[in-house]
Amino acid sequence: MSRRQRYDYLLSALPGVEALGSVPPMSKQDLLERVRASNGPVDSVECLLLGDDLIQHSALLAGEIQPNQAELAVLDLSSEGAGAALPKGLVWDSGEEGRASERVAVDGLWSRYFQYAQNLATRVGSPFVRSWVGFEVGMRNALCIARAHALELDPTSYLVAPHLAQTEADYATALTAWSAAPDPLAALEILDKCRWDWLQEYGRWYSFGADEIEAYTVQLILLHRWRRMGRE
Repeated sequence: MSRRQRYDYLLSALPGVEALGSVPPMSKQDLLERVRASNGPVDSVECLLLGDDLIQHSALLAGEIQPNQAELAVLDLSSEGAGAALPKGLVWDSGEEGRASERVAVDGLWSRYFQYAQNLATRVGSPFVRSWVGFEVGMRNALCIARAHALELDPTSYLVAPHLAQTEADYATALTAWSAAPDPLAALEILDKCRWDWLQEYGRWYSFGADEIEAYTVQLILLHRWRRMGRE
């Protein structure tokens, strides 16, 4: 699969997405099957979908949801063991991290995931995934720093993969609105709106290339995330 390949038919056949919070036009599994059938950018789409799967995998391990509530596109939960479903490179070992606190273990998982995504972006030559990793890590760490300062804590030990963060991005407007939000759901909506706006700017819409399929994937993930929260 060449990154210069056009996917006119695939992108024309995909249902359109509406605003953040609208009903997802298709399932994540259906999207992945269509990308596979069209010989599209399967590796990068799987990698992006994996991020949403990891959120639900963590919720399963914490007992927040039941297995029949998980809507996974990549992970296989038929294997036994907490890390059995995770791809190679994402499973923590039984050493120091395994003995660390739950927070450190979760932070470590996300550090490995973003490094995994960055490595894949380099391997397949995906500028979108590379930029998305930088933006997402930068936003998460900017939020972490804001929270730490509010609690008078040192944010250093709470940062996730800081070497991958996009340092030139400006998150100040979103963080100001987030800090003034009346409740956690409204705060999350502000952050996801920032993510949505970034996709609108960097999705390379109507290029009919792999980047556009990857941006569509992240939009679909955000729609499914909000649908799940509404259901819960």
